[in-house]
Amino acid sequence: MATGTHTVEIPVDVQAVWDYVSDLEKWATTVPAYKEHEIINDTQSFWTFEGSVKGIKKTIKAQVDITEWNEPSNITFELKGLTDNFTGSGHFTAEEVNGKTTMTCTVEVHAGGLSGAMSTPIIKWAVPKVASRLTESIARKIAVFS
Repeated sequence: MATGTHTVEIPVDVQAVWDYVSDLEKWATTVPAYKEHEIINDTQSFWTFEGSVKGIKKTIKAQVDITEWNEPSNITFELKGLTDNFTGSGHFTAEEVNGKTTMTCTVEVHAGGLSGAMSTPIIKWAVPKVASRLTESIARKIAVFS
């Protein structure tokens, strides 16, 4: 299993962070390797990512299910590979202190099956980078919109 966690401090109140992260349309395109997404309903969406590792181009499709919406401080989700054998989970948390908000994004991914053994080193390398880049990108967007 690979885990990535990243925390940033944003100079806005927690409600501004919630208003942004609770709307997938506002930040979907900031996910590293993002290609497209389709929102099925309030809790389910399909995402397509495209990237390359060592010159090999790969497209990955995943189902994202929101399992908790706890305004204004927590969103929890689960991941399921549609084109590759993987599962995962993650969450966004936000905590306001003195008019600033500390936002943390955590993502965990577990590759399964025979191909999982081969892709685990790549996942262990990529997941922390994805969590960091996503969190930083969202923080920048929130600071601009607030």
